Amino acid sequence: MPVLTQIKVEKAETASGPGRFQDKGNTMKRHILIATALVSGLACATPVFAQSQGEWTLGFGLANVNPKSDNGDLAGGAVPTDIDDSTRPSLTFEYFIRDNLGIEVLAALPFSHSIESNGVEIGKVKQLPPVVSLQYHFDATPQFKPFVGLGVNFTGFYDADARGPLAGSDLKVKNSWGLAAHVGGDYWISEKAAIRADLRWIDIDADVELNGENIGKVEIDPVVVGVSYVMKF
Repeated sequence: MPVLTQIKVEKAETASGPGRFQDKGNTMKRHILIATALVSGLACATPVFAQSQGEWTLGFGLANVNPKSDNGDLAGGAVPTDIDDSTRPSLTFEYFIRDNLGIEVLAALPFSHSIESNGVEIGKVKQLPPVVSLQYHFDATPQFKPFVGLGVNFTGFYDADARGPLAGSDLKVKNSWGLAAHVGGDYWISEKAAIRADLRWIDIDADVELNGENIGKVEIDPVVVGVSYVMKF
């Protein structure tokens, strides 16, 4: 075999021999290692704003208390009642007793409601409905954390004022205890701050007195719609 031909054959055998496959294998391994490192880096760089045991949050917002329609009949069914809604600034405090599990307290400035019967205002009353709830927050995404809660509500009524055809009478709405359910979600805009939207259903049934006599019960059972700015500490 001529020398040039022999050299070409040897080069061809070297190029197509085992060494080439080893180089390809090493290159593939390097690519896999680089890809793994990139994925790991992105995972580490992704923010995870979970609530950990011992942390607490403070929320400032607005709450709209919207009573259900048909709030019961007074005076043996002769006086149907309808109670309007009210919006006030709200405050929430939540302490996490376990990861993602917290105890929340809801407070607000006093809500004021008009009481009507057949389109005529017959009274006005103020109330404060603090709620204490046990809540669980889900890790849906790194930034969005939905939650559910169940708690107890105490509603204190005061400054009841008889109006219209009842003007001059002594009107009282008695305090109430009931259950409260809570659903909502936090969207974390940073590690320490979130925007919250939530809904509550509160069981509020209260006895009504007129001139010292019980004239029936109002069933308020409102849905409370809230939006707030939440800070984590």
